[in-house]
Amino acid sequence: MKTRRTWRKQVNRPESGSGALLGRVLGGAARALRGRAGWAAGASVVLVLGLVGVWLFVGSGQDGPPDPRARQYKEFDACLLTDEKGIVAGAAAAPVWEGMQKASLETRARVTYVPVIGEPSAANARPFFNSLMQRKCDVVLAVGAPQVEVTEEGAKQHKQARFVVVDGSASAGNVTVAKSGDRLEETVAEAIRQAVKASGA
Repeated sequence: MKTRRTWRKQVNRPESGSGALLGRVLGGAARALRGRAGWAAGASVVLVLGLVGVWLFVGSGQDGPPDPRARQYKEFDACLLTDEKGIVAGAAAAPVWEGMQKASLETRARVTYVPVIGEPSAANARPFFNSLMQRKCDVVLAVGAPQVEVTEEGAKQHKQARFVVVDGSASAGNVTVAKSGDRLEETVAEAIRQAVKASGA
């Protein structure tokens, strides 16, 4: 009896620390799950955890095989350098971008554009041009006087790449001059087609 009373005293003695907190939490959870309401709550929790597990396992599909409908691009990049207006409707670069997209559909070349933000000068456009060369663009297209000037200069140092300048004056072997007008879109598309073909990509 003495041992039993001692044990009871130890059990009823207030405890402290993380062990006591865990015990109170588990005890509260056990009391909450008694009866039909508890079973319903427990079933809901299990259902939610199951759905979360399925979502985590399946994910968004990015870890699985690629979507067969997704477009597979070649390792070929055509990059456009524009003024700060970019490729919006009515901008000088808009028809060039249309030609690039047309060529991309036909050749599966990747196409991107970079607007030169800030002062409209060759000095300001040069870092933007250099960034395209660092990205190893296979074809660099330029619209606007500062962008064309920098591209024609850079073409001399980057013989391995091809360049298309709108209303430029360069006559280098790796530079194509495209004239503004109704044929600009098709001229750009054809230049990219030829560049992709020549690359063997």
